[in-house]
Amino acid sequence: MRFSVAREKLVRPITLATSVVEKKQTKPILANVLVALKDGQLSFTGTDMEIEVVVRSSAVDGQDGAVTLPGKKLFDICRALPDDAQIDLTVDNDRAILRSGRSRFVLSTLPVHDFPNVQDIAEIASVELPQNVLRKCLEKTQFAMAQQDVRFYLNGLLLELAGGYLRTVATDGHRLALCDHKIRSNIKENQQVIVPRKGVSELFRLLEDSDKPVSITVATNHIRVLTEDVTFTTKLVDGRFPDYQRVIPQGGDKEILVDRDALRQAVNRASILSNERYRSLRVVLNPGSIKVIANNPENEEAEEEVPVSYDGEKLEVGFNATYLGDALNAITEPTVLLTLSDPNSCALLQGEGNSSAKFVVMPMRI
Repeated sequence: MRFSVAREKLVRPITLATSVVEKKQTKPILANVLVALKDGQLSFTGTDMEIEVVVRSSAVDGQDGAVTLPGKKLFDICRALPDDAQIDLTVDNDRAILRSGRSRFVLSTLPVHDFPNVQDIAEIASVELPQNVLRKCLEKTQFAMAQQDVRFYLNGLLLELAGGYLRTVATDGHRLALCDHKIRSNIKENQQVIVPRKGVSELFRLLEDSDKPVSITVATNHIRVLTEDVTFTTKLVDGRFPDYQRVIPQGGDKEILVDRDALRQAVNRASILSNERYRSLRVVLNPGSIKVIANNPENEEAEEEVPVSYDGEKLEVGFNATYLGDALNAITEPTVLLTLSDPNSCALLQGEGNSSAKFVVMPMRI
């Protein structure tokens, strides 16, 4: 196997393929990426046995073949070479020789037949949509996923496909984020799968903020996402996601309109003096204003007041500063619609005029 290609055509494929490779591996082969050339198309494959990323590069000159190379070393070499470098790679027995200008690198290889690969998956349902739609849904919900929760099904993101929409939902038991988008599809039965946390992060990394098409294929134990030059496959979390519809507050009688940036900055500033362990804030709602109050065991206190559009009764409720701030960060509309009912009920946050993204934050005792 041999090929010659410009450095600029290698950096992105190698970056994406090596992103799933773990630093500490149970098998040496998992630290390698599979580099293959077939019919003039170069591909790079990285895997951790749970996630597989295959990145294809444009046609190059060379002799067909395949080799596995140390992923991080290959990435570091390509990144360190000049931008306009031309890279020549030749495989000789169990060694790969990489040349560029006056530079020469000899890398060890491992047998190609030892490299694990995901077999063809049995398709249950598939849909095609713009990349920026899927990226937006992931961006608005992934922050609410749990981290290392014993309820393993919370350590991931629910992806739901139906005939007319794509929906993503994430919750850690204290907050919930939901985003849906209308799409065209021929799916007759509602499909729900739980994508693991690492899979969500890697998928978000490879999606572009463009209207280029992306295909999503759901199988029994896997989900595959296919773009023009990337094939992403991940195992699914085997579990039942909570009934998120029951978590979303209904019938809240206190609706507040507030400037999103003003409230977000007030929460950020007040949280500086919140209890470091519990991150609690006291939110006091009055006609025409909302106060955000924080204090800590050192008897320090912060108070922020923000004008709001509200003329109802006074209400005082506690929230976690991080959860409230994350929800406000995910909203892009200039005005937030905050819906409350009583001190013991969840808060519902939405961008004004946008019901496709909902954020729920549980109250806390203070």
